[in-house]
Amino acid sequence: MPKTDARTSLHSIMARPLCPRLIAHRPPASYFKPAGIPLYDLEEVELGADELEALRLADVVDLYHTEAAKKMGVSRQTFDRIVRRARMKVAGALVRGQALRVLLPPASSGPPPAADKPRRCRKTS
Repeated sequence: MPKTDARTSLHSIMARPLCPRLIAHRPPASYFKPAGIPLYDLEEVELGADELEALRLADVVDLYHTEAAKKMGVSRQTFDRIVRRARMKVAGALVRGQALRVLLPPASSGPPPAADKPRRCRKTS
């Protein structure tokens, strides 16, 4: 556990849990790498399932960010952060010749919630 002092509280150390995202696509492969170089010789960049879904909705399906955010069940601002982070990872892996590992989404335990209903991620009292 990291050291805390009077200026650092436990709340500033612990990250907030992520709100679950709706992911409708499973990638056909979990690794993408430069041809001709063994995977064990490459640095690896991890791309989250939500980041791949954001790229798919924004760049392949060509949705406006507002519509894509609704499909993922997040705010537009959150979607913007996810897609920006994903583009930086993919571009960095391409430019630096790194392997790209796509993390698979967790198996869902039930049907996704209705997209028109707002979801609450924080506990309300």
